[in-house]
Amino acid sequence: MINIDLETFRRTMPPPLEPRPLNLPQATQTTLPSGLEIVMIEERRLPIVSVRLCFRAGDVNDPADVPGLSDLMTHLLTEGTENRNSREIAEAVERLGAVLNVGSSSDFTTVAASALSIYTDEILDLLVDVTLNATFPENEVELARENTKQLLIQQRAQPTFLASERIAQVMFGEHPYARVAPTTESLDRMTRKAFIDFRGSTFLPNNAVLIVVGDVNCERIVSRIEGLFSGWKRGIPPGLSPAKPPARSARNAYIVDRPGSAQSNIVIATDGITRTSEDYFPMLLMHTVLGANASSRLFMNLREHKGYTYGAYSTLDARRLAGTFRTTAEVRTPVTGASLQEFFYELNHIRDEAVSEEELQNAKSYLTGVFPIRIETQEGLIEQLVNIKMFDLPEDYLHNYRDRVMEITAEDIQRVARKYLVLDEAAVVIVGDGAEIEPQTKPFAGKIEWYDTEGRKQTAVSSRQ
Repeated sequence: MINIDLETFRRTMPPPLEPRPLNLPQATQTTLPSGLEIVMIEERRLPIVSVRLCFRAGDVNDPADVPGLSDLMTHLLTEGTENRNSREIAEAVERLGAVLNVGSSSDFTTVAASALSIYTDEILDLLVDVTLNATFPENEVELARENTKQLLIQQRAQPTFLASERIAQVMFGEHPYARVAPTTESLDRMTRKAFIDFRGSTFLPNNAVLIVVGDVNCERIVSRIEGLFSGWKRGIPPGLSPAKPPARSARNAYIVDRPGSAQSNIVIATDGITRTSEDYFPMLLMHTVLGANASSRLFMNLREHKGYTYGAYSTLDARRLAGTFRTTAEVRTPVTGASLQEFFYELNHIRDEAVSEEELQNAKSYLTGVFPIRIETQEGLIEQLVNIKMFDLPEDYLHNYRDRVMEITAEDIQRVARKYLVLDEAAVVIVGDGAEIEPQTKPFAGKIEWYDTEGRKQTAVSSRQ
């Protein structure tokens, strides 16, 4: 009897625990006369500090004829300032055991630093130096330009890059989000003056937020920041009036031909949402059920049941100005058509039938379960604060996140699936052996366009030559 009870116990999943309250530390906020917004959280569990200086300008602000300008400019910020050359910057960071990174995304740019809290003054000094005093030395500009040209050659040998490039251009058209990488021509236009002018127009205190989390004293930090940024003058933030993404009216396919390719990279995309959309949380739950992880429908179908791929996923790409919803997989070339059939089966399924109560609860448990893990570290918490500020999310976003997830119903998921998964207007991008995948693709597209690996539009005949 004891053995039977033990076996039963092992086979029975224990009930989930009640969610614990989030004991998030209170943020202190202030704004300097220059317009620089400061957000600080005193978090003294560990003797470390994390800092983010974020600007509401990113790749979307690149001039139309100079794509990649923001990205390369951020790379060059740590390559020399009025006070230090690139080696001295690297040595200073290493001596402090610190981290200093700069990066540009579609919608914003971040100067990130972290160090032991005893070095707070030193790491802030470095952060300010690379942000405001970078000189973009000619030799470093030339080196970065040539290295990036070599990187472009490598990227064009990668099917994943080719698929991302094509789907961005198809879905966003003339919108700046369509540009995913510089070109050789745009790199040649990136001069030292271009970097200085671009920084001057986008790196403005009234276009920025400084976030500090860690073992610090808020009053002292504000005083220190006021001194470091005392000469930083406010300006007119860059305006944006981008073209709207093109309206789609048919399901078309776009083949990027790589003769001899052993696999096909598939991306199916529909129009999506912005990050502040009221439909964000229903879409997040739909994404979790459909393709966010290895227990989602797409993965279980195309990998576990069919064996077509190592993994099939969905992506909820919600940005400041526009977004897409994408499903992706890398499959064996002979099963390209069969994979498309399963993709559209799952996409139609989540539109036509409400998700089960078990799937809904599993998705909610996953999202509410990983959320505290994501914000339990300083780095995780500060990244969430960056998103709140850069996407203009509500100040109580973190406190209400789990409640917003839990209030979503199966009907909400089906509603957004029907609203956004307009499959008759989907874009189907496939990177692979065109001669092999064209006949497999025809049943799923009204029209097929061909491109080579340089991004040039081709005819089907010349593409195979």
